[in-house]
Amino acid sequence: MSTITENLALVRERVDAAARRSGRKAEDVTLVAVSKTQPVEAVWEAFQAGQRVFGENKVQEALGKIAKGPKGCEWHLVGHLQSNKAGKVPGNFTVVHSLDSSSLALELEKRAGAKDRPVEVLIQLNWSGEDTKSGVRNISDLGALMGGLLACNYLDPIGLMTIPDPEMDETATRKHFAQMRELLETIRKDFGLGPEFKELSMGMTEDFEWAIEEGSTIVRVGTAIFGKRNTLPKG
Repeated sequence: MSTITENLALVRERVDAAARRSGRKAEDVTLVAVSKTQPVEAVWEAFQAGQRVFGENKVQEALGKIAKGPKGCEWHLVGHLQSNKAGKVPGNFTVVHSLDSSSLALELEKRAGAKDRPVEVLIQLNWSGEDTKSGVRNISDLGALMGGLLACNYLDPIGLMTIPDPEMDETATRKHFAQMRELLETIRKDFGLGPEFKELSMGMTEDFEWAIEEGSTIVRVGTAIFGKRNTLPKG
């Protein structure tokens, strides 16, 4: 059975190879090690192997790992954020990948302002319209959310995030990723945004190489690094 250190090395090799195939370098792609349901010891092992960016799905689970885990990490919230947990984000998470509504943006802006701690955000898109996933589903809602974000003082929009339908084949998945890349450029142009609006959080264990080849700048990889998810007790 391979170790987290060995898995991480292999994933980095795959990221590097995919980046080169797309005409980029490995450092152009941020690898987020998604440690959800894993014990804090797994985070420590990945940290000792050189990993510095970690992702969590749930705020409460993440807070325990942030408190007990290694210092010097960058934590990303990659799962759905409930408004009543927004106050826990500033000061703990550098990036929220899952901003999906104007109401959540307003709450997060208020909480970040109260702590004077800015937060970088990615807008989550749900172009496939899956009911089990969060995300903005149409262009008009995306435009309204983007316009509201530009009026915020403590939220810094840096790009888009998406999770394609897992039932799609490689061709359809790649097309989805390519559409996100094109949409990023359209938004940047339409809203007069600078080069800092550049991030595409696309790709997980099953498809991160396709995502990189189609333009992803952030990949969220859990199982390929940590192995199968553990089941956490409720409560």
